[in-house]
Amino acid sequence: MAAPIIVVGHKNPDNDSICAAVGYAYLKNRLAEREAEGGEPAAVYVPARLGPLPPESAWVLQQNGIPAPDVLAHVHARVSDVMTCDPISIGHDDTLLSAGRLLRQHNVRALVVTDDDGAYRGLITTRMIAERYISATDMLEEGAANEMAVAGNLIASLGQKVSEITETDVLVLDKEGLLKEAVEDLMASALREAVVLDDEGRAIGIVTRSDVAVHPRRKVILVDHNETRQAANGIEEAEVVEIVDHHRIADVMTANPIKFLNLPVGSTATIVAMEFDRHGVELPPNIASVLLSAIMTDTVILKSPTTTYVDRDQVERLSRIAGVDPMEFGLAVFKCRGGEDDVPVEKLVGADAKEFIIGDATVLIAQRETVDLPAVMHREAEIREHMRRLLADHGYEFVLFMVTDIMAEGSQFLCEGNRRIVNRVFGIDCKGEGGTWMPGILSRKKQVAARILGA
Repeated sequence: MAAPIIVVGHKNPDNDSICAAVGYAYLKNRLAEREAEGGEPAAVYVPARLGPLPPESAWVLQQNGIPAPDVLAHVHARVSDVMTCDPISIGHDDTLLSAGRLLRQHNVRALVVTDDDGAYRGLITTRMIAERYISATDMLEEGAANEMAVAGNLIASLGQKVSEITETDVLVLDKEGLLKEAVEDLMASALREAVVLDDEGRAIGIVTRSDVAVHPRRKVILVDHNETRQAANGIEEAEVVEIVDHHRIADVMTANPIKFLNLPVGSTATIVAMEFDRHGVELPPNIASVLLSAIMTDTVILKSPTTTYVDRDQVERLSRIAGVDPMEFGLAVFKCRGGEDDVPVEKLVGADAKEFIIGDATVLIAQRETVDLPAVMHREAEIREHMRRLLADHGYEFVLFMVTDIMAEGSQFLCEGNRRIVNRVFGIDCKGEGGTWMPGILSRKKQVAARILGA
């Protein structure tokens, strides 16, 4: 089976990024099963995430019995991408004759030597056995007696225990370790092989120099982004095979043509829901509920100017399948974010924050959608202090924090750094304490970032 294809959203994942990955991975797996016609699917698709799970995502996944996607540290090639899994093993009390037979039978060059309890003890290789046989000829001199002695020595070696020539000074690699670092270690090793062990000390893989001769590329499907700054670390080394997004076209590059779905709708989950219909794949209620939650958060319960008739159509369809009232469900999802008073300030500001490039400068635009604006503004001093730390630590031109009141349908702007840019773009006078109320501003993508980037 080939390595799984990773379906993943952007850094600092929001609900759309998480739920679109879950929904699209489910769809791709059903399509792969259909194409296999009852056989083994050609590919397996696994949802992943690049950061903490938003509270609303955790809630909707738990409610629907869906496990949270695993956190993905990077998409650099790993040791596990090249190792030979489940290596052939031999007991330490077995003979060299048995070892030779196993090596020939399985056409491999190394065997894992195990203790009586199956734990890893070392390696025995064709090279070691050959050297043992060759050493038996060191005493060879002219004369039948010597030749008979050598023959006897060779025959005796066949019954020799594996443990007597086991190599224990073997390079041990972490299966999640970076391949490029493992290659350096393997090339510097005296042996041509390295082993990979599990937490119980059992060998789960072997890596040889031949394995690392061709550098693999992990296959990735990007959802809810197509910008390298927002993508997984190592994306330049990976093979992006699809993109499903609703943002501007950015800078992710591919070596070959790929499927790139990019539509001007309010949520990536909207596109994913449409793909179920286009391919004739039944939407189960739990996946429908997950996708519905993403549309409702990304469109601010259909109030955002990014909302389209397509989003509304999908909300109607998904809520019918999930068996919920869409507005009540949307409010319930937002309320899952918890009280604004006890959320750590790093999470309050940074849970939904994105970097943007303006000329030679980088800016950070963060957003917090809430049904309790006063509770957030009560923490303004703490919030601004954190924003100033972000400025200093990352060298941003400015940090803009949008506190979006869902019920009042507007956003309070808090800005630290070069406020002149924000003031000029929006024609306001945001001087600091208290911020500036921006009625009707709900969408970071369409109403804020687009205007700033286009200024």
